[in-house]
Amino acid sequence: MFTGIITAIGQIESLDKINPQSDDCRLRVEVTEGIDLAAIAIGDSIAVSGVCLTVTAIDGQVFQADISNETLSCTTLGSKRAGDAVNLEAALRAGDPLGGHMVSGHVDGLAVLLEASADDSSTRMLFSLPAALAALVAAKGSITIDGVSLTVNSITGNKVEAKFSVNLIPHTLEHTTLGSLQPGDRLNLEIDMLARYIARQLEIK
Repeated sequence: MFTGIITAIGQIESLDKINPQSDDCRLRVEVTEGIDLAAIAIGDSIAVSGVCLTVTAIDGQVFQADISNETLSCTTLGSKRAGDAVNLEAALRAGDPLGGHMVSGHVDGLAVLLEASADDSSTRMLFSLPAALAALVAAKGSITIDGVSLTVNSITGNKVEAKFSVNLIPHTLEHTTLGSLQPGDRLNLEIDMLARYIARQLEIK
């Protein structure tokens, strides 16, 4: 479990196929501050831009994780390249403060940044939302974008097209990768966990 509070921005060292016969990849990420890899054990989870991955090796300031073809196809990780920055959060431990909201690291879909504009001292960002998820997003509810816990300002849409907006304070822009976003960029999206389970219960009634 995670909180959506980013503690480090890592840099991808490499993302390569595990072997020529497989589409699965091996990711290596360098972490210079914000996460103490000496306190991370093999098998622990780290959220990489909102995707929960299992640490399979640690080499100094670099951790390694294997990514299945399924995860690559459902998230933005498949389009990442060496040198790209990623948001990082180590898994929540008992006694840690819950500053954001409960985040699983399981991506529900991809959002696309449509526009960004100044809103007093913060920045308002408007994103597209997969229409199938529109009913699961509510104004003033929580949402996770590339691993960052945010509050939804507004949500509009129908069964064909949906959009939502959030406001980002300068601290969030400076300490996550969201500060470098450009219109057209795709991002990993996770809806609030409670909404996900309520929707499932309604499906099976």
